[in-house]
Amino acid sequence: MFGSSAKRVQSKKIRERSFEIVILASALVSVISVLFITWFIFRSGLPLFSKVKLSEFLFGSRWEPVANPPSFGIFAFIVGSFYVTGLSLLMAVPIGLACGIYLAEFARGSIAGFLRSVVNLLSGIPSVIYGLFGIVFVAGAVRVLFGGNGYSVLSASIILAIMILPTIINITEVSLRAVPSELKEGSLAVGATHWQTIYKVLIPAARSGIAAGIVLGMGRAIGETMAVLLVAGNAPIMPDSPLSMTRTMTMNIITDMSYAEGDHMTSLFTTGIVLFVFILFLNLCVQLFLRRMNNEGK
Repeated sequence: MFGSSAKRVQSKKIRERSFEIVILASALVSVISVLFITWFIFRSGLPLFSKVKLSEFLFGSRWEPVANPPSFGIFAFIVGSFYVTGLSLLMAVPIGLACGIYLAEFARGSIAGFLRSVVNLLSGIPSVIYGLFGIVFVAGAVRVLFGGNGYSVLSASIILAIMILPTIINITEVSLRAVPSELKEGSLAVGATHWQTIYKVLIPAARSGIAAGIVLGMGRAIGETMAVLLVAGNAPIMPDSPLSMTRTMTMNIITDMSYAEGDHMTSLFTTGIVLFVFILFLNLCVQLFLRRMNNEGK
């Protein structure tokens, strides 16, 4: 009897240990994959700086990789990326926060289920479909309202705003629902209205999650290629207004990759390094900001 019990305990320990090993192996695969991708990008892109100065690459205004001599200046693409991403966030963040708050605090029953289904559907639509929608409707509307050919920073920003809305909405709703109910009930008990409770209690308590949703949306916006490629105009020029055509860093990589070779190919990997470093820097800044806010809150 005791022998059988000991065997069961030993068997349980073996299963638990095996499960721990599988989980650890999965985590290591993720870490190794990230490290390998990082090594590959830097290994492929850094050799360009033996021929081109960093300042010339980052702040140069001419992109003529096949000229003689070639020019590798991506400043217009950096500005285009920031322009499109920033404008899309200006549109998406207020709408996303409002929708997330509504779903978390006001929507009930079939209405809530319908809205969540719509949001989930938006997140599953392929980017090329968004791009086709942008060509027919968004660029067409911009063309009618503002003139020009409709392919512009504004058109790309509108499409990106629609694409990142599901991320911001879902994470905002989840973050608000994760706030302990005692905080909400305590606020209402001392006489605060529902709106005052949302604004002064729930949103500050959920700010870390909400900020994470915005950062994830920003990461998708700045890394999106196909939809932006179809509606931004793909012109390697400096955008001077929301109605200007533009080319982002990701657009430049996908546009030139099919025929690039030599230093031209290397410069595309270097552009990927710039994009990688920017997103890493952005995440670090957000983490430091949230840590500071949490410390001040304590």
